[in-house]
Amino acid sequence: MKPKEKIFQVLNKSDDVVSGETMSAELGVSRVSIWKHIKGMVASGIPIVSTPKGYRLNRDPDRLMPLEFGSRRDRIHYFQETTSTMDEAAALARKGCPEFTVVVAQRQTRGRGRMMRTWLSADGGLYFNVVLRPEIPIVLAGLVNMAAAIDMAHLLESSYKIEARLKWPNDLLVNGKKICGVLSQAEIEGAQIAYMNIGIGLNVNNSPEIEEPVAISMKALLGEPMPRRELLEAFLNLFEKRMTDFNSFAVIDQWRLRNVTLGQSVRIVTIKDEVEGTAIDIDDHGGLIVELDDGTRRIVTYGDCFHN
Repeated sequence: MKPKEKIFQVLNKSDDVVSGETMSAELGVSRVSIWKHIKGMVASGIPIVSTPKGYRLNRDPDRLMPLEFGSRRDRIHYFQETTSTMDEAAALARKGCPEFTVVVAQRQTRGRGRMMRTWLSADGGLYFNVVLRPEIPIVLAGLVNMAAAIDMAHLLESSYKIEARLKWPNDLLVNGKKICGVLSQAEIEGAQIAYMNIGIGLNVNNSPEIEEPVAISMKALLGEPMPRRELLEAFLNLFEKRMTDFNSFAVIDQWRLRNVTLGQSVRIVTIKDEVEGTAIDIDDHGGLIVELDDGTRRIVTYGDCFHN
């Protein structure tokens, strides 16, 4: 463990001020060295307060910096601001970062939604990307998006009593308003997935409804701010477990139980055309089966889905 990590651990365990002398003894380095490390930590944004008696860490359950994540800290990459966590994750994936590397940002200047739309990414939301290297057939890649949406919906309901429902292909709605979106990007090598990035934008303590009346946040629903680090850690626990033993049939069954799209009259807009009809089911790969007015059926694999 690096000196800064040890210092953070010591301060995080204490409810009181910790003297430089105490940390010097625990780490086996000089008090001057302790001071230099702490100075660097403060410069990087870690809120350590210096007092005449020593040092104190200001705790914040909403803080998303790597040192706050315990054993995951080496796989967490935090940005105060970036264009897109998807872009940052893709760069890391191409350099060979380990599976379940996470990129998280306080805000994004060009957050991405489906069909190259912009995802509003103001302070207070939870914007992150998980790098995966799944050993699954390429045709099942779409189910990974659905799995992430299912796990987030389960987390919101089980821990926060928010009943989120799934709209095909990857939106989470609460009372018809969007609280979360899931987006993926994959790079293929031959017949295998080299890496797959799952990007998630969850409205937590931000106020998206100001610019998007059809959006909602956890804070608006619950009446108080929620700790984003707790949310992220809980989601990662669920999602890592699922991806370690991925079961495509379970994903399909679970999505069907939580969805609000099947049985609806829908209009799906793709880059090339539009499809209108009744959403009948999803296929084994997550494609939406739509029955057209003439009784024929068509499978749609991507696009914006509107409930008529």
